[in-house]
Amino acid sequence: MKTGLVLEGGAMRATYTIGVLDVLMENNIKFDGIIGVSAGAVHGANYVSNQPGRGIRYYKKYASDKRFMSFSTLIKTGDIVGRDFCYYDIPWKLDIFDNDTFKSSPTEFYAVVCNVETGKSEYIRITDLKDPIQMEYLRASASMPLVSKMVEADGKKLLDGGMTDSIPLKAFQKMGYEKNVVVATRTDSYVKMEETPALSAIVYRKYPNFLQAIKERPKMYNDEKDYILSEEKKGNIFFIRPHEELKISRTDTSPEHLEAVYQIGRADAERIIDKLKDFLKDDKNENNDTSV
Repeated sequence: MKTGLVLEGGAMRATYTIGVLDVLMENNIKFDGIIGVSAGAVHGANYVSNQPGRGIRYYKKYASDKRFMSFSTLIKTGDIVGRDFCYYDIPWKLDIFDNDTFKSSPTEFYAVVCNVETGKSEYIRITDLKDPIQMEYLRASASMPLVSKMVEADGKKLLDGGMTDSIPLKAFQKMGYEKNVVVATRTDSYVKMEETPALSAIVYRKYPNFLQAIKERPKMYNDEKDYILSEEKKGNIFFIRPHEELKISRTDTSPEHLEAVYQIGRADAERIIDKLKDFLKDDKNENNDTSV
């Protein structure tokens, strides 16, 4: 069976995911494929490049820098997350991303984006983040509506993949990944409530398909969560999620808050690591190698 890792987004809430992924990397757990949404895609790239510690390191060092994420950056550029600083200065100058390892990895890596014109998800295979178009696809996956400009790549207008497929387990299963680990950033009790998209209706008035996706997003998210829980009960997936509500907002850049959420992720992963290894173990592999 092809093994997959499915990563929800959540902006700074996904610091939880960094903690989980670091523990998995430290235990040499590998997957045939990884699919990430929004911040989940960003952190999933570090998994493919096998760089434990990198995500939390540069978050704590640079997240409070106004060039990273701030309303002043939003006012100046139209993007709350600094494009040049986050996607070009940090990975290629300040905290180097190991693109050679990323490119040579046998793990297939996908980022989920939302095509604003169609209102549908697209699942983009990314193989080389030195390719500016592929980096733009990764950036598009994490470009939150209303606080980000649309990202244009290959003639398409794109935004946050979480708008149309927040936890893409079904999509990965359809792509042939049969044994999946899902990492979410919300507790089981979380229910996404209906929103009144008044501002969205103005900003995206030329994109009716996208507006329809925004309207349907709460149902989409809740249905996906129900499906994941049902798949967990059947033993088809291994589901990792916070055991407590994460006390961090989507735009919180406090190093102390980031570290606290990261440690919750680490603790949750360390608690279940042996069960996870058992779940992923190939029954035919007598030496119990956790590489799958």
